[in-house]
Amino acid sequence: MLTIQHLTKSFDGTPVLQDFSCSFPETGIVRLVGPSGCGKTTLLRCIAGLERPDSGLVSGVPERIAYCFQEDRLLPWRTALGNLEAVLGKRARREAARWLSLVGLKEAQRKYPGELSGGMRSRVAFARALAFDAPLLLLDEPFHALDPGTRARMEQLLEHETKNRLALLVTHHTPPEGSAVIQVG
Repeated sequence: MLTIQHLTKSFDGTPVLQDFSCSFPETGIVRLVGPSGCGKTTLLRCIAGLERPDSGLVSGVPERIAYCFQEDRLLPWRTALGNLEAVLGKRARREAARWLSLVGLKEAQRKYPGELSGGMRSRVAFARALAFDAPLLLLDEPFHALDPGTRARMEQLLEHETKNRLALLVTHHTPPEGSAVIQVG
């Protein structure tokens, strides 16, 4: 079980997270909410090992993590299809095309990131994180560039794809009623 105990993290003497503790379920979506700058992204980065906490403990992190950053971080020299193939290994081509279809980008698979809109790039990055098939998904505002209808479809896909894994979703949107929510900050 992923557990955070008394996590504290500061940047240049300014505290971002102070004595933050929580435990997460084994599976499902947990929405991390709070005002901008309260430490949601920092929490994900500490879980992923990209930031070292000043104090406290992060435990129960699985070996494989999928991370969808706020920026799409696509490989500009690879097509949308190629960006998914990069994380899929041997099952690449057919599986990559399937994921692009699931996020509504079947027709864009041969386009390079520079030829895609911001929302399309976000969906390729989101599909890449889901396709990686890790037991833990760290999703840092993956839907920020999407219109409400597309965002709703991607949330439904996320719901379907996290039945057997845990997704930590940083969001500024009002979570659906009954959602697991942790207030940060």
